[in-house]
Amino acid sequence: MEEIDGFVSARPERKIRLQTTHSPSFLGLHQQMGFWKESNFGKGVIIGVLDGGIFPSHPSFGDKGMPPPPAKWKGRCDFNASECNNKIIGARSFNLAAKAMKGVADEPPIDVDGHGTHTASTAAGSFVYNADTLGNAKGTAVGMAPYAHLAIYKVCFGGPTADCTESDILAGLDTAVQDGVDVLSLSLVDVSMPFFQDNIAIGSFAAIQKGIFVSCAGGNSGPFNGTLSNEAPWILTVGASTIDRRIAATAKLAKGEELDALCGEGALEGMNVKGKVVLCERGGIGRIAKGEEVKNAGGAAMILMNDETSGFSTISDPHVLPATHVSFAAGLKIKAYINSTKTPTATILFKGTVIGDPLSPAVTSFSSRGPSLASPGILKPDIIGPGVSILAAWPFPLDNTTDTKSTFNIMSGTSMACPHLSGIAALLKSSHPDWSPAAIKSAIMTTADILNLEGKPIVDETRQPADIFATVAGHVNPSRANDPGYANSVYVPIIVPPPGVGVSVKPPKLYFSQMNQKATYSVTFSPIGNGGKTSEFAQGYISWVSAKYFVRSPISVRFE
Repeated sequence: MEEIDGFVSARPERKIRLQTTHSPSFLGLHQQMGFWKESNFGKGVIIGVLDGGIFPSHPSFGDKGMPPPPAKWKGRCDFNASECNNKIIGARSFNLAAKAMKGVADEPPIDVDGHGTHTASTAAGSFVYNADTLGNAKGTAVGMAPYAHLAIYKVCFGGPTADCTESDILAGLDTAVQDGVDVLSLSLVDVSMPFFQDNIAIGSFAAIQKGIFVSCAGGNSGPFNGTLSNEAPWILTVGASTIDRRIAATAKLAKGEELDALCGEGALEGMNVKGKVVLCERGGIGRIAKGEEVKNAGGAAMILMNDETSGFSTISDPHVLPATHVSFAAGLKIKAYINSTKTPTATILFKGTVIGDPLSPAVTSFSSRGPSLASPGILKPDIIGPGVSILAAWPFPLDNTTDTKSTFNIMSGTSMACPHLSGIAALLKSSHPDWSPAAIKSAIMTTADILNLEGKPIVDETRQPADIFATVAGHVNPSRANDPGYANSVYVPIIVPPPGVGVSVKPPKLYFSQMNQKATYSVTFSPIGNGGKTSEFAQGYISWVSAKYFVRSPISVRFE
């Protein structure tokens, strides 16, 4: 194939992996006022979601109050006519490569593992009242752009361990561009590679040229540096952060008994854990799978302990038995207690849903970090957004009932952060139809927050200030992104230089007298002795400040 005229490249097919409702209010989106109302809740904007399909009859995809799709829409919906509406305006499957590689049959764009339903409803789910997950996180479930249209492109097949082949993804991307979507949302990741070998990067570049905004998950391989995916400069690369809601469950060392075990598949066979509380260390198999092992072995409850790299980042999950997830530090204390007595005892106290964690938003441990390997000169990820313990639509019940009409699940991942930003981009497109994808990306990044609810620097899984490779621009602030600056303004630079680096900016002021006016400035960097250099990289910021507005650009300097 490489020798045939017209081929750019030919190589073996790669498989890409799939990587969720208090978050609107946490982000400052309120139904009766502000940005949500000003953007008309995303009305008229089409979000294309490349994922594992959708469960169309879920109430999150009802179309009450929504207009028909805009005249430019050219797509089609392969569900029954009754399942397509003014919310789900398109749904197609792309599985030629999946059929060739795995022998799967033709499949409609129905979601069989929940991931696609969850991400689609996070981006643009309609208002659903009295939502909850197993009695927790009760409230109104709603996506970021509840009046936006959804176009679904199923490119992942095979259930919970779905493979998403490159050529199927590219076919979905190309079709979405031709169909007329405004925003593309891809919660799919692969390893870092040169852009000319990265089909998501190539397909996204074609989309950007057509004025389509592209938001992608950054990957779940943190907290280590250089673990990023989807790092092309034209893509909005999204990392994951916490919201200020948690499902509180406390491990109290009383009543019951604890065992220390790895809880891998089959690890508890032959062990006497019947009626006991089992302490499981994180790693090896999935968090929920560990609970299944404990339950199958007769255990009464589980305490899930972080490994050292996960630190203080804990996650709410729909476990199959009573369970609580504790930090590495708390786990060490529990281990010490177990080893201090012949009859250790414990109970789990469930305290329900708690709102108001002052350390939020915080970067979670699994969120992949820069620097970008494919393009080291471009800081990535671009932004962080809600991706931990996110409640959104789910296709089937979690409690073995038959009620599938209004089911929700809590999930965590950059897969959940990505559609938050996709929906916010749709709101910005609705509010500013003339903004290009680059303008939307710039508005999101330059207005981001770098402080948490406590007014202190955003922290990571160690509860220390997160570095620039974890947050880059910071945490998304939708309302500020909607109004990043104004004509008839004078801006002056405020510089926070990286340690050991002198930074100068010229000119000393920028004047804007009309809309869409362009102004340029230059930045000069120079070393200052040893300057307190403590690592290979140093970070800082340049902010441009007027009487009412400020925008910020992060700086990272590498010392040779």
